[in-house]
Amino acid sequence: MMVHDFDPVFVDFGILQIRWYSMAYIFGILIGWWYGKILLKKQTLGANTIIYLKNFDDLIGYLILGIIVGGRLGYVVFYDPSFYISNFLEIFKLWNGGMSFHGGLIGVIITTYIFSNLKNLNYKIYFDTLSCAAPIGIFLGRLSNFLNSELYGIPTEKPWAVIFPKIDNLTRHPSQIYEALLEGLVLFFILNFFIRKRNLGYGFVSSLFLILYGIFRIISEQFRAPDEHLGYIFQSLSMGSLLSISMIVFGLVFLLKINFNEKNR
Repeated sequence: MMVHDFDPVFVDFGILQIRWYSMAYIFGILIGWWYGKILLKKQTLGANTIIYLKNFDDLIGYLILGIIVGGRLGYVVFYDPSFYISNFLEIFKLWNGGMSFHGGLIGVIITTYIFSNLKNLNYKIYFDTLSCAAPIGIFLGRLSNFLNSELYGIPTEKPWAVIFPKIDNLTRHPSQIYEALLEGLVLFFILNFFIRKRNLGYGFVSSLFLILYGIFRIISEQFRAPDEHLGYIFQSLSMGSLLSISMIVFGLVFLLKINFNEKNR
């Protein structure tokens, strides 16, 4: 058992505080950008490589906006719509917290699809690239959740349990660490293994991302305390679990569509 005594602030300048959560976003995007370019060089050939690399730099800027807008609106719609309907201006106060991974993902998908079509590029190549790079940001994000004493687990007597004094004095599952390992490290290695298999076709890896992330998130949610104002939506399923089930369904549909198109070429 350990007692959580980490400071969520990375640097304190007095009038300005830089938190670990912000650093996770910044480094997640920068490392993902760098790693994505490495993957694109392996996925594309000849002149196509230069085209996809050049446009990837432009895409990153739009993706940052897509993550922020999608993440915020996702939280508003999925987690607390009644509050934001009554307090509309609170939607714009990002510093008060409230971001949804699933909303951010929707923002990324829509942004990438529109951008690729406007540029006459294969959106599946970008989908696969981003899917392989995303676990890096997810890993860093979940670690920052742990440092912030948020998204903590349900009570347990396990020897590796953690007490979060800012929450209460109960020993709890460090569910943020479970998510960092499953949705971050494990997912990263699985996807980056399959992206090397060129015979699988574009879109396979991104389909696998949706399916596996959904499964890993549902597993992790069993050890994570549900949002206080929502509780469990159905039986022992939280909002995160229900949204992850949707991810699995969409991933399977996308995968079947890819296989169907390949067979009818």
